[in-house]
Amino acid sequence: MHVPDGFINAPVSAAAGVVAAGAVAVSLRGARRELDERTAPLAGLVAAFIFAVQMLNFPVAAGTSGHLLGGALAAILVGPYTGVLCVSVVLLMQGVLFADGGLTALGVNITDMAITTTVVAYLVFRGLVKVLPRGRRSITVASFVAAVLSVPAAAIVFTLLYAIGGTTDVSIGKVATAMIGVHVLIGIGEAVITALTVGAVVAVRPDLVHGARGLRAPLKLKVGGELVDAVPAAAPAPAAPRSHRKVWITGLITSLVLAGFVSFYASANPDGLEKVAHDKGIDSKTEEHASAGSPLADYGVKDITDARLSGGLAGIIGVGVTVVAGSGIFWALRRRRTSDAASTEVTVGESV
Repeated sequence: MHVPDGFINAPVSAAAGVVAAGAVAVSLRGARRELDERTAPLAGLVAAFIFAVQMLNFPVAAGTSGHLLGGALAAILVGPYTGVLCVSVVLLMQGVLFADGGLTALGVNITDMAITTTVVAYLVFRGLVKVLPRGRRSITVASFVAAVLSVPAAAIVFTLLYAIGGTTDVSIGKVATAMIGVHVLIGIGEAVITALTVGAVVAVRPDLVHGARGLRAPLKLKVGGELVDAVPAAAPAPAAPRSHRKVWITGLITSLVLAGFVSFYASANPDGLEKVAHDKGIDSKTEEHASAGSPLADYGVKDITDARLSGGLAGIIGVGVTVVAGSGIFWALRRRRTSDAASTEVTVGESV
């Protein structure tokens, strides 16, 4: 669903850019509350993993493919504010380095793929975990449903943006029907990937899953035929923090293998937006990408003629750049949170 330059006119693209900038600013502040000693080291890895899995287009219908958007996965693993930043970092890397998604349309893509998917998915997820039985299986089920709904939600937002600022004269009804229809199917693939990934992490390290925190049910006692909350015992001494190094290394290796090797076997069919744009004529005013001359454009390394080697190297470079950029941002936010907390403690101490 990467929108290229020329699909949406300049005023609407600019307005979407303002919305995206505001959301990113809010997310930068919110992420400082979410990023702790568990989340901060993994947030950059989540961004790199999303980048890698987005290279794995899977077939969904005749002549059409889809790929992970990643908003649901990021929100559940590291929190909604950090999730918006994770997907935004991926979109920025893809637009600047790989000519995937227009630069003037970056605000549209962040609004659509980062903000919409993350917000919708997290609201659905939190609503479901409140009503489902508390447990790991419920986390996986809620992840699946949240991811399913986040993708057609993004398709609806694109349709609305196109209705306001589309550059071609195509019936909005036809666009809506085609976009929502194909992205419901893509949403199923998104849900499978999200549920499997969240379920795998929850099974190994539930403490690293933001959406799984605070879900332990209180102990119940039967008194007079009724269940009542037991009086909590004295809190045990805090356990020593568990190292996340093994999870981080495993995740990075997995991302490199997916982007550098498995991506070669991905579907070559156009994705949902490309297919709809071509069939309905939305792409008639597509503009050349400003980064079309990038040495990594179209996910290949310039001057390397072997397609497997070229695409694999581009994927590995993309994972590396994304994990470095994302980790740098999230560590800076984490340090800012630590500095703010230290300043607050000093101020309180001086006032006392």
